[in-house]
Amino acid sequence: MQAEEKQEPRSLFRNPFLYTSALIVLALLYVGFVFSSRSLENREIERRARERRRAVDERTVEYMGGKRLEIQNFYASPGTIRPGETAQLCYGVANAKTVKLEPQDNPVWPSYARCVDVSPRKDTTYTLTAEDAKGNVRTATLTLRVR
Repeated sequence: MQAEEKQEPRSLFRNPFLYTSALIVLALLYVGFVFSSRSLENREIERRARERRRAVDERTVEYMGGKRLEIQNFYASPGTIRPGETAQLCYGVANAKTVKLEPQDNPVWPSYARCVDVSPRKDTTYTLTAEDAKGNVRTATLTLRVR
């Protein structure tokens, strides 16, 4: 008969499953740490980008008149014409509800940049009137010369 072989209990440290499992757990912890730290970095980058966009938006709103009623520009191009020629009256208003251009037949409306064609027969003074929703009024005048 063969001698019975006694199996010695295997040492826990000789078990390859233990080492493999430990390496997998460490790898998963590292991957989790990397994802977490990148997520935090991305949130910080997005927060700074939102702050910059907000600052740019605030400057843009202020540049375009903020919350005030303003006539930003009102001019004729060219400033002097000959009889029968046409000129453009250009205007820009901020925060206006209504705009009137007198004397003028063509309708006008609030705009940051709008031009209308005019053909006066003699020197004419034009008046631009802008009114906001609160009833505040701003006016500007210009004279178009006809030579």
